[in-house]
Amino acid sequence: MSKTVDAPVILSNEPGSFARSVLAERHPALIERVRGAFPYGPGQHRALDALLTESAEGVIGPLGPGAPDRDQWAEWGRGYFGRSWFDVPFLWAESYFYRKLLEAVGYFAAGPWQGIDPFRPFKQAELHTEEAAAELTALDRLALRPVGEQAQALLYGSLWGNRADLGFSMTPGGRAAAGAESPLIADDSASLWSLLPAGGPNTVCLVADNAGRELVPDLLLVDHLLRHHHAELVTLHVKPYPYYVSDAMAADVIDCLLHLKRADGVAGVVGKRLWEWIGRGRLTVRTHAFFCAPLPYADMPEDLRQEFADATVTIMKGDLNYRRLVGDQLWPPTTPFAERTAYFPGPVAALRTLKSDVIVGLDERTEASLVAAHDQRWRTSGTHALIQARR
Repeated sequence: MSKTVDAPVILSNEPGSFARSVLAERHPALIERVRGAFPYGPGQHRALDALLTESAEGVIGPLGPGAPDRDQWAEWGRGYFGRSWFDVPFLWAESYFYRKLLEAVGYFAAGPWQGIDPFRPFKQAELHTEEAAAELTALDRLALRPVGEQAQALLYGSLWGNRADLGFSMTPGGRAAAGAESPLIADDSASLWSLLPAGGPNTVCLVADNAGRELVPDLLLVDHLLRHHHAELVTLHVKPYPYYVSDAMAADVIDCLLHLKRADGVAGVVGKRLWEWIGRGRLTVRTHAFFCAPLPYADMPEDLRQEFADATVTIMKGDLNYRRLVGDQLWPPTTPFAERTAYFPGPVAALRTLKSDVIVGLDERTEASLVAAHDQRWRTSGTHALIQARR
């Protein structure tokens, strides 16, 4: 495991910190949501009660003796067991919480609950809202715009996920402009597009973040890349099992494709075309156990490293991937993005809405303006976003 000591690793033991609120408030609330999502039996309820007590008041305990990955987590968590959840690295504690939640509901154990995604009802609900329907309807209007504007709008749609307006008009003073007064505080989209010239033999790895209404605009962007030959091949990387509430798995990709195919207008056409892209091998869905590891991408295994090395560009979606890409540490915000991703085996881009403390790649003026206007809340509120790229 890599050891980086030039910036403090984020823990959860500072009163009032975002990391502490996740462990102390978000995780207990999530346990109760999961408890009510399925008709679990007494065994699952007891296990959820035990996890609630352990994660809030107790110390970190090992996985059960029958867990298939018990030894792996014992290695990843060496030195952490027996300590407070709040006193170990935030990234590790979050990841292990979700792994223990799966153990509590019997996801990996033989029996009727094996393989049942405890977060599936939440993911499904996101696809069937008025907002989701409006976003798909916006595609009909967007299709009337010039292709270049479509490309940029779809890129921003993927960035903003469920808050995206796919039909917005690109103007110099609109969301496209980055800076301290804009919700888009860094915008390397021109650099990203320069990596993917139309007609080139380009391959893209897109490492997905959330399912539901965030995955849909990701798929819309993928369709545009393939249709307009910015990419000849796209690999969509998803999680191998449920993780971080709404992270996308292969089953979620299928749900989104079916949702698109059943839609009216342009959305339905795109859904059918994506289905065909998969059948023709131009779009591949893939996963890797490392995507659920509590480790930075600097520690990725060789097979995954080689896959990213072979890609024209790897696009990392979302906050968790960003934390793992640059390191879940309190870097000075002006630390260059290229410096923190120098280890990455090929060109890489990050599309991220800010929902945690980690941030790099800002200029001093932007950082100062953000702090003056919002204190440090801009780091975690989800109101700001960035596109960063390194060739």
